[in-house]
Amino acid sequence: MIARALLLATALIAASSAAAVAQTQESFTNRNVIAAPVLRANVQVSGDLVRIGDVIDNAGSAAQIAIYRAPDLGTTGSLPVAQVLNTLRAHHVIGVDTRDLREISVTRLARTLEGKDIELQIARALERRNGLGDAANLSLTFDRDPSDVRLDAGFTGAMQAAIVRYDNRNGRFDVTFEIGNDNGAAAAKLRFTGTAIETVEATVLARNVERNEILKSSDVVVERRPKAEVGADAAARDRAVGMQARRQLRAGQAIRTADLVKPDLVQRDQNVMLVYEAPGIYLTMRGKALDNGTEGDVVSVMNVQSKRTLSGTVIGRGQVSITPPASRPAQTSDATSSLGTTQPAPVALATVSSPVAPKAE
Repeated sequence: MIARALLLATALIAASSAAAVAQTQESFTNRNVIAAPVLRANVQVSGDLVRIGDVIDNAGSAAQIAIYRAPDLGTTGSLPVAQVLNTLRAHHVIGVDTRDLREISVTRLARTLEGKDIELQIARALERRNGLGDAANLSLTFDRDPSDVRLDAGFTGAMQAAIVRYDNRNGRFDVTFEIGNDNGAAAAKLRFTGTAIETVEATVLARNVERNEILKSSDVVVERRPKAEVGADAAARDRAVGMQARRQLRAGQAIRTADLVKPDLVQRDQNVMLVYEAPGIYLTMRGKALDNGTEGDVVSVMNVQSKRTLSGTVIGRGQVSITPPASRPAQTSDATSSLGTTQPAPVALATVSSPVAPKAE
């Protein structure tokens, strides 16, 4: 009886041990499956080195071992799988699942700063410095063309102007930016030098213009020119069109306000209409201009009938107003005298009559 009990206990212990061994082996098998290194088809790195942990999953303690130099910033290279496996074996990494790949690609991540953005940041750093105006009005010329700049992907900070120098005597600038790194590395420094010039919108002639010529819309274009070239009295386009050139102007020249005058409404030797106006009286008579004049100018005119020379104010195209004497009330005889008439002449005469009194009931 005792022997039978012992045999039964031994059988139970043997069965339990066999189950435990089977479970342990299964656990090891599962663990080995999970931990098997697997090759990656596409690798992305942010630094200048490619490590074992970048090219395979489940690299374990070998993950930080550097095995290749990374390609240039922002570029992609390829590696044959056979070469990668040989490199891994040299570091005791074996049993890699290649997933039937023949090569893997390695891309070096980068942050790209475009040249136009760099120029904008420099203009903002120079804005209103030592006499300069708004950033939008600054024209920059670089000693070395600021093409796109690539940095390691870890440099994610904003461009901070650390050093800004500008000499208004020669327009030279020297600007240094710092860009912070998320990984705790030292900030990247970018230095740019060149010349900054403030510009303004200028009205520029599209053709040569002679003295006293009237500017048309097709004669002018708008361009940005150095402020020092144009000066403080640059003429706006809408103010230039319709104006008269004070002197001869050449094509490509920026127009200044001083170059223009109001167009002449009366030309020398032109037949004009003389206008006399007083309370209750409006007279017109033919005359001849003896001077050029624009609106508001006082010019000499001649009454073509009496040959008498008078002074008047230009009030419109081909029209000159004769001012009545101010010493006494203007009468019809005074008006005709001031116009230089000695006998009745064909004029337009308008008198203002008194209102008719209402009829008494």
